[in-house]
Amino acid sequence: MRKVLCGLAGVLVGTTMMTSVAYAECGEVTITEMNWASAAVVTAVSEFIMVQGYGCDVTVVPSSTVPAVTSVAETGTPDLVTELWVNSAPVYEELEADGKVVTLGDVLSDGGVEAWWIPTYLAESNPELTTIDGILANPDLVGGRFHNCPSGWGCRVINDNLKVAYELESSLEVFDHGSGETLAASIASAHADQAPWFGYYWAPTSVLGKYPMTMVDIGPHVPDLHACNNTPDCASPGKSAYPRSRVITGATADFAEREPDIAELMSKVTFTNDQMGGVLAWQEDNSASPDEAAVYFLTTYKDVWAEWLNEEAAARLASVLN
Repeated sequence: MRKVLCGLAGVLVGTTMMTSVAYAECGEVTITEMNWASAAVVTAVSEFIMVQGYGCDVTVVPSSTVPAVTSVAETGTPDLVTELWVNSAPVYEELEADGKVVTLGDVLSDGGVEAWWIPTYLAESNPELTTIDGILANPDLVGGRFHNCPSGWGCRVINDNLKVAYELESSLEVFDHGSGETLAASIASAHADQAPWFGYYWAPTSVLGKYPMTMVDIGPHVPDLHACNNTPDCASPGKSAYPRSRVITGATADFAEREPDIAELMSKVTFTNDQMGGVLAWQEDNSASPDEAAVYFLTTYKDVWAEWLNEEAAARLASVLN
């Protein structure tokens, strides 16, 4: 399967230039490729569809959240900024209010999810552990440990305040991981042994795409309390769940007016966390590139992306992928 997909990825890359010359219905498009795995897949899928389906001349701009939004504010480029976590870029909302950018759609339909989790096998055998009160009443059933974020991560600040609010250390050891790799490895190890595990993780990721996990109910999200928890010097840490982050594709207002067909397309390019998690798990297991992961998505989820395209573009892609 991997060899077939890799071969198809090579063929598709090789035909990109020919396709754009054959029907230049769309002009030049610049699109970000944010520096994390799911964003790279989003960009690879979008680039392929724009080139093969609509004849665009696409330039991919490697970036990350702050530089991308700053570039849009100062230069009006790139045209498309995708997988933008809005809560990490407050200036984006200012640009939107000023009419410089438009939000085309939610590229992650479930939003970005941050939470505390236990393995699903643990939730099924001990349903009381699906709430924080149940865990605090039965700490041994989760291994007596909370797996925390590494130092320097935003979630570490929040979790360090939440551990105070929920008095975690009265019942559990709070284990501060030294890296994202060890945090992920602890989940993999627990699943290999069907062992207890309790801690923080986020979606979409290859880890949650590969290992079934159940979110622990720690109560409602309370904006004011979360805002305090998000600061290292929070005077009164409070009990509040993480909010779901809105993750969007944005476009400059000029581009949306200049290329309405592509703006409409990109408004429909959206992935559930389960879909993206599955793609990322396949990518990790196969040491695949973003282009190869994009081909895996396009060949596995034809019924999903077919709904994004206009009739002519759907016919063109069908001729390439079938």
